[in-house]
Amino acid sequence: MGGSPFSGAAPYYARHRLDHGEEAIAHVAAVLGRDATVLDLGCGPGTVAIPLAPHVREVLAVDPDPEMLAEGRRRGAHLPNVRWLSGDSTGLAALPPFGHVVMGRSFHWMDRRAVLAELDRLLPPDGVVVLLGPSRQPPEEPWEPAMRRVRARFGVGKQPASGTYQASGLHHHDVLAASPFSDLTTACWERPVTSGLDTVLGLQFSYSYSTPTHLGERLEAFVEDARRELLADNPSGEWEHVRQTEVVVARRPPGRPPRG
Repeated sequence: MGGSPFSGAAPYYARHRLDHGEEAIAHVAAVLGRDATVLDLGCGPGTVAIPLAPHVREVLAVDPDPEMLAEGRRRGAHLPNVRWLSGDSTGLAALPPFGHVVMGRSFHWMDRRAVLAELDRLLPPDGVVVLLGPSRQPPEEPWEPAMRRVRARFGVGKQPASGTYQASGLHHHDVLAASPFSDLTTACWERPVTSGLDTVLGLQFSYSYSTPTHLGERLEAFVEDARRELLADNPSGEWEHVRQTEVVVARRPPGRPPRG
């Protein structure tokens, strides 16, 4: 995760990215337990940390982007048991002790094998790794064909880094299955959602490759082009889609001790 590709994205991320849903958070809370100290690694503006905090002892909300942490602090100011900390997946040993790890749509940014090996060293014997995000084959958002055309015209798109999902093509399930945390259980929830044009446009600014900072002086042209393309594709300006959240709980196999 080193560095911060999300400069300028924090308010759009907080406002326009859908949450994971109450059922998924309740499931995670039940797995972790009331006494848990949890590391939310790549916490963003608190999408997991804030709803999870009332159910656990403490959340260490860690992110390399100062704007994301500031947004999280603002949104979670009423929660005394969340510590907002600057850091990333390459500095886990320097963090305060934690008993479990959760990651909501951040694991794909990391050198996943290296992170899991380090967590095997740091987590206690009953420590678990929990991922929240889309399933292995998520439904495509209905506005994506239009937005792909816009992104192609502006030359913006995903930039894979070594060891990440985009670079290797290995799904999280495959990486976990070959890791010390190979005992996997999954659960999935879906709910219908309607998104308007402003939400779809705002969502684009939450992505690393099309943040306002990344687009710079092309921002206004990008908005105009996206608005025109989206409305040509769907004149109603409203898109019905399905919000899907999968929770993967990864444990060490029974009888396997931590590396320590």
